[in-house]
Amino acid sequence: MSGDLVENLRRVEVRIARACAEAGRDPRSVRLLPVSKTHPVEAMLRVSDQGYHLFGENRVQEMQAKSDRLRELGRTDIGFSVIGHLQVNKARVVARLASEFQALDSARLAHELDRRCLAEGRRLDVLVQVNTSGEASKSGVAPEEAPALASELRHCEALRVRGLMTVALNASDPAPVAACFDRLVDVQRRLRDADIPGLSWDDLSMGMTGDLELAISRGATCVRVGRAIFGERPLQGAE
Repeated sequence: MSGDLVENLRRVEVRIARACAEAGRDPRSVRLLPVSKTHPVEAMLRVSDQGYHLFGENRVQEMQAKSDRLRELGRTDIGFSVIGHLQVNKARVVARLASEFQALDSARLAHELDRRCLAEGRRLDVLVQVNTSGEASKSGVAPEEAPALASELRHCEALRVRGLMTVALNASDPAPVAACFDRLVDVQRRLRDADIPGLSWDDLSMGMTGDLELAISRGATCVRVGRAIFGERPLQGAE
């Protein structure tokens, strides 16, 4: 099984390298975030042995259980990036355990995370999630609401704003998927033009197993890949 995971990981790395070459980009400009949600700690350890130390999770309870297990194993080198919608009442756990939060979608959540991080004496890298598909089933602020949220974030002392995240439309036609990525780039451009002190919009987390090449061609700096590395999930849940 370990060999399978390593082979899967190498295939994903080759896909990223080829997509970067086609886009005229340096492969080092794209970060691969292995999405380990619903997969066991043992699988994470195999991938970590290949040089990856940050893993995507979307359920706080699962992240907490995995964190406890990793601590038992003495693996303090492995961290978590929370990529799923977060209820405000669970901000304390993210502030205590996560290294990154990619799904910031409200001022209320931002201020609660900030308060909790200050209490923990920690800082947290965050990305603002933008709903570029317009689907009610997806989290994130509407593109036109991103500047207002950004303005609120300048008051957060413990949050390091690094960029934007989106989950594109799930479609076989690449055109509407590319349109989602282009909308995120447009939001990035507008926020950069706003030039709010202390906030960076350099990171664009977009693209998953099925559309990472398209995302890279549109400027993704982080792709979130689960299925292509770990295989099908043993539990329900979309990547």
